[in-house]
Amino acid sequence: MPIKLQSSALSLMISSFLGSCRPLSIFIIRRLLSTQQKINSRKVPPYENADRSYMDLSQKFYESMKACVNIRSKPLARGLHCQLITTGVDISTFVQNNLINLYAGCGLIDDASLVFHEIELKNVFSWNTMIEGLIDSGRVTAAEKVFDEMPQRDVVSWNSMMSGYYRNGFPEKTIDGFISMVRCSTTLPDAYSFSCVMKACASLENLNLAFQLHSFSEKFKFLGDDSVDSSIVDMHIKCGAPDIAEHVFLKMPNPNLFSWNSMIYGYSQLYDAQRALELFDQMPKRDLVSWNMIISILSKHGHVTKTLGMFIEMCIQGFKPNSKTYASVLSACTSAHELKWGIHLHGRIVRMQQHIDAYIGTGLIDMYAKCGHFKKARKIFNNLKEHNIVSWTSMIGGAIHSGNEVEAISLFKQMKEIPITSDQFTLATVLGACCGLKDIHLGTQIHGYSIRIGMESLIPVANALVTMYAKCGDICNANHAFKLMTFKDIISWTTMITIFYNIGNIEKAREYFDQMPERNLVSWNSMLKGYVQNGIWEEGFKVFVLMRQKGVKPDCITFITSISACANAAILKLGNQVVSQSVKFGFGNDVSVKNSIITMYSKCGQIQDAKKTFDSIVSKNLISWNAMMDGYAQSGEGNLVIDTFEKMIWSGILPDHISYVSVLSGCSHSGLQPEGQRYFNMLLKDERISPTCEHYACMVDLLCRAGFIEKAKDLIDKMPIEPNAAVWGALLGGCRIHGNATMAETALKNLVVLDAEDSGSYVLLANLYSDSGELDSVSDVRRVMKEKGIRKNPGCSWIEVDNRVHVFTVDDTNHPRINDVYKKLEEIIKKVEDVGMYSSNKAKAYHSEKLAMAFGLMSLPAWMPIHIMKNLRICDDCHSVMKLVSLVTSRELVIRDANRFHHFRDGFCSCRDYW
Repeated sequence: MPIKLQSSALSLMISSFLGSCRPLSIFIIRRLLSTQQKINSRKVPPYENADRSYMDLSQKFYESMKACVNIRSKPLARGLHCQLITTGVDISTFVQNNLINLYAGCGLIDDASLVFHEIELKNVFSWNTMIEGLIDSGRVTAAEKVFDEMPQRDVVSWNSMMSGYYRNGFPEKTIDGFISMVRCSTTLPDAYSFSCVMKACASLENLNLAFQLHSFSEKFKFLGDDSVDSSIVDMHIKCGAPDIAEHVFLKMPNPNLFSWNSMIYGYSQLYDAQRALELFDQMPKRDLVSWNMIISILSKHGHVTKTLGMFIEMCIQGFKPNSKTYASVLSACTSAHELKWGIHLHGRIVRMQQHIDAYIGTGLIDMYAKCGHFKKARKIFNNLKEHNIVSWTSMIGGAIHSGNEVEAISLFKQMKEIPITSDQFTLATVLGACCGLKDIHLGTQIHGYSIRIGMESLIPVANALVTMYAKCGDICNANHAFKLMTFKDIISWTTMITIFYNIGNIEKAREYFDQMPERNLVSWNSMLKGYVQNGIWEEGFKVFVLMRQKGVKPDCITFITSISACANAAILKLGNQVVSQSVKFGFGNDVSVKNSIITMYSKCGQIQDAKKTFDSIVSKNLISWNAMMDGYAQSGEGNLVIDTFEKMIWSGILPDHISYVSVLSGCSHSGLQPEGQRYFNMLLKDERISPTCEHYACMVDLLCRAGFIEKAKDLIDKMPIEPNAAVWGALLGGCRIHGNATMAETALKNLVVLDAEDSGSYVLLANLYSDSGELDSVSDVRRVMKEKGIRKNPGCSWIEVDNRVHVFTVDDTNHPRINDVYKKLEEIIKKVEDVGMYSSNKAKAYHSEKLAMAFGLMSLPAWMPIHIMKNLRICDDCHSVMKLVSLVTSRELVIRDANRFHHFRDGFCSCRDYW
């Protein structure tokens, strides 16, 4: 049959598309048109070179189809098919296969299916091409049907299905497909098969399956194949076995870029960001993924300076940052509140990027919102061309971070009106706004909304619901929401532990801790903190020991909490051991750990050791200065508090409300009334800080101790905020010192109005009446305490001897050596009375600190100071006895009571009788 080409229709069609085509595609299509014109002009006689002409024509159509797929033009694809039909030649299976590929590549999968079903002699390529087309269009079920109808399959058929399952979000089916292929004896897997199934395994994070696939690849002799080895490395890293991945990686003679990039991430898991950076430096060559990987790792691990430095180096080496690069660097700026760097990056993005996409926009929104510029974040959000769920969630989170929970709820409502469907992270964020507002009604509504859209069982939402109910005070519903969770992660369990220890139910917290199927470091730290926070230090130490026995590596939070426990219990020897452990694990120079060490030494009366630790900190932060000032204040070193406060300001660090509490407390304990007044006036002028009741309590205490009772009362009356129990308690304490019973009654009346149930205030007033000889008034106070059910807190003191803590209570009878202690105390009191400066008070003869003192004299060598801790304020009688004991025994006594430290030496106390 003669070949006669009609090119006019195709010429007209092609000319309409040339303006939008790529140069190479235009060139190929024009060649097809030119070939047709030449064939027509030559007037080829029947059957002259027919085979050659047919082959040339098929080749030209094949090239044109490829070009059409590149530009994804649907009209041109159909036009090419029409032109092929008008040629009048028989269309071979080869051409029909390429037509399937043409239609599928241009998004015309139904047209591709019609061509496929018209093929009389389908070969394996026909079936595979149809499967690929259906998979690429997301029609997985239709692809499965075609696959099942195949009369014969090859490895490409299996790989197409496995790859399609994985790309369409069905990793489990990818694994099932691999198993079926292996069981089918006619087809053996190739390297691509293993790469597909290992990607699916990695996405499922199934470590057991990873080990099986690793062994299976070895059985099929694929170990050593570059693509398979790379997939093994990536799979083990994503399944949580970076050590196995490292073993494979180190055996690879020439790892490819994918392997290097995967292993960099693996090192950040197996070791730390520094080791990942060292591996990055060893790379023979890098691509954009390599740079993005190391920048992301450094950013997530909090290495802000290194992140920014790596970004600069990347640009110097000629790599162009993309959205992922900017997002990581912006995240680093956000975590360190580096607003200047963030603004610089924003400017660069505007200059270098054609537009700000949702990915970069989200990073900018987050950065500005968390750096305190919510209006700027809102402006960027409004200017984004398109908003996705991530940008909305970031905007809502930014509003919450700025303290504007009402705005966050408003944004959520706007998002729903558009409408944009909420995801689990949006709901979790909005529930966080309900926590801030303490609005359980709104939280319950969002709970209902999450049920309607089927997200209440998702872990982030369920965890947020538990937290919301707990922070709104509904522990019952929080526990109920937890029990309804289908799946609980470590965060779920840890949240419940935190909830229960925060309400003082440490037994329930431990019950949940013991029920955890698995624990991580955060879980252990949470349980440890629970015991410490509730004053159960001994159990806290047991948790620390158990944690080490289980092989859990502690972090800085572990040591900060443990050192704080030693500080609160004033157990110096154990504290020193924990400090040594922190150095051993590499946290010796951590600023936060050193700050806790300062506090521990201060609370154990070792103020010089606290000062040495403070001086060893190279970059002191505000907490470092506050810890040192608080230590000096507790030790009655008011002048050193003032000196430290001034040095802090001189160093460029501005004081916060805690700094002012420390300096005012220091002045109060040292009787520095003019200096205290000056710093209080400085506080009132500081626009950054609003004075709290804690500051006013310090100032009232300062004035009362100096004898200005009326002035202190006048200050209370002029307070811009409602005085709390601490303020009235300070006034009551001053009245006791100066014997002002009338003002003391006023203070107590206000304490009663505040429903203060602290027995200390009533005891102070009773002691004041007792000292004044008003025994009837003492009886009245005790009667009121009985009516209100207020019991005096039992006093106890403890002392550390031979690595054991010995606890004593008033009139103690439980200590194994209590008879010897009483004999020693009577002996010491006799010596004190012989001095002629003390007359024994039988009612206070056996207070706990006296028993602890006697035990210390019995048990400790003569050169060693005796350190005693007491849970209540030391009474006048015991204070006088301790001064005289230090004189008659020539021993140094250090007592830490509920208010401060007392250093007794040679008959004098460091408080100068001013406590």
